[in-house]
Amino acid sequence: MTPERFTHLADAYGADLQRWPATERAGAQALLAEGNPELVEALNEARWLDGLLDSHKVLAPTPELIRRIVAAAPVAAPSFWGRHPGWLSRLGFVGAGLAGIAAGMLVVSLSLPLPSASETLPSIFEQSDADIVLSINAEESDQ
Repeated sequence: MTPERFTHLADAYGADLQRWPATERAGAQALLAEGNPELVEALNEARWLDGLLDSHKVLAPTPELIRRIVAAAPVAAPSFWGRHPGWLSRLGFVGAGLAGIAAGMLVVSLSLPLPSASETLPSIFEQSDADIVLSINAEESDQ
């Protein structure tokens, strides 16, 4: 450790070596043991500043100060959900109603029988087309 480093650490951490980083303490104690007067002076200045900082007392805030701080605090704007609670809830009911209508139409369309007219498209649930496919395949295999 150099004397400049010691002075810098004394300014940053104070005179109590226990507050210093653990990796720097041994070097600082070795420099102090040498008795360098500049280092002793830096430590005395740090001790004087520590005493001043430790003796400072902060007064309790007055009610007037508290009122002024609260009055000066910025008021947060309401969120998107807080600004529009009415129409969003109605929109949710409309969406749920439309989903119910779609589900009802699907159930009704699946439960109604298909008309027997020949021009209607076959249902995916109907199995009568299998005979036609089998007969076409049988004719092709005969040739």
